Amino acid sequence: MQKAWKSKEMKSVMVLSAASGAGHIRAADALVAEFSNKGISATRHVEVLKYTNPIFKGIYSDLYKELVNKQPDLLGWVYKSLDRPWQQQKRRLALSRLNTVPLVKLLKQEKPEIAICTHFLPAEILIYLKKKKMLDMPVGVVVTDIDVHAMWLYRDVDWYFVAHEETKAYMSALGIPSETIYVTGIPIDPVFGVERSKKETRRRLGLDPDKTTLLVSAGGFGVGPVEALIQSLKEVKNEIQIAVICGRNPKLESRIKKIAMTRHPIKVVGFTTEMDAWMAASDLLVGKAGGLTSAEALARGLVMVIVNPIPGQEERNSDHFLEEGVAIRCNNLPALAYKIDKLIDDKERFLKMQQNVKRLACPHAASDIVSIVMGRV
Repeated sequence: MQKAWKSKEMKSVMVLSAASGAGHIRAADALVAEFSNKGISATRHVEVLKYTNPIFKGIYSDLYKELVNKQPDLLGWVYKSLDRPWQQQKRRLALSRLNTVPLVKLLKQEKPEIAICTHFLPAEILIYLKKKKMLDMPVGVVVTDIDVHAMWLYRDVDWYFVAHEETKAYMSALGIPSETIYVTGIPIDPVFGVERSKKETRRRLGLDPDKTTLLVSAGGFGVGPVEALIQSLKEVKNEIQIAVICGRNPKLESRIKKIAMTRHPIKVVGFTTEMDAWMAASDLLVGKAGGLTSAEALARGLVMVIVNPIPGQEERNSDHFLEEGVAIRCNNLPALAYKIDKLIDDKERFLKMQQNVKRLACPHAASDIVSIVMGRV
């Protein structure tokens, strides 16, 4: 039987992410902050692509962003082709081991007492090293989407943390012990769960305190057809204002600022550490259905307008959100303004969706995950 982790017993915790999408990194940062808040100062966040060769890193990070922007259908095809539980694992592991030699060296040197992964790549390496008795520590895996892809699935993981009961049921049916799967939600910065005045936050951000506010997010890396989306929002008939977060993409920020808005005021922001405030000021999130952004939006009470979700994980996230009644979906940009006007005008429907959002939100997922880990080591 595992003993409870006493707070006086200092443990070294390594939280491992990969920069293939900003969400994996944000989830890891949230967990590191929570471990520190609970007195575990010996916690380190390792972005594992820094410990791989340049070609491999490019495939995982740069190629992902390129496909999102230019060939999302190809990305979806790859996603579906690889979603075959328990197949091709030996081949994937061989490729990963070949390209992650510096990561393996780091893990052997530091020998963390606990490892938590917010991406499947480090989990794969850690499980292999444990099986070969090169390392001995519990490994937790945090799935950062609502659904779970086959690449997240490994035997001998000590704890899985997932966002939805259906995900747990699916994983259990595949043979993963249900007692190792915890439905916590996706870990986000706890600031998203702190109450804020919508009107006061709008004033501070230079927005009209009384206008319905649409937040357009291009994700942490600023990807997707944001310009076309903004052009479509010009046709919304209701009185609205728009805030656009461009992420780490200054070229996109520059292009959006050149779009002439004739009817609705627009505020264009580049990379920001105040995503929480922009969400607190908003009523609708328009755009991507990424796991982390969606989890943050739900914690902030936002109804989602999902536009052309990326085939694969975003499309599956979208399915869950539609089923739970917290989002609408627009597959054709010329109809976007119509769909938004229809939602805003139907106040009863909008209120019901906001209530559904509160039911689905998990603003304290990071704290819950850390508490589970601390109680079982």
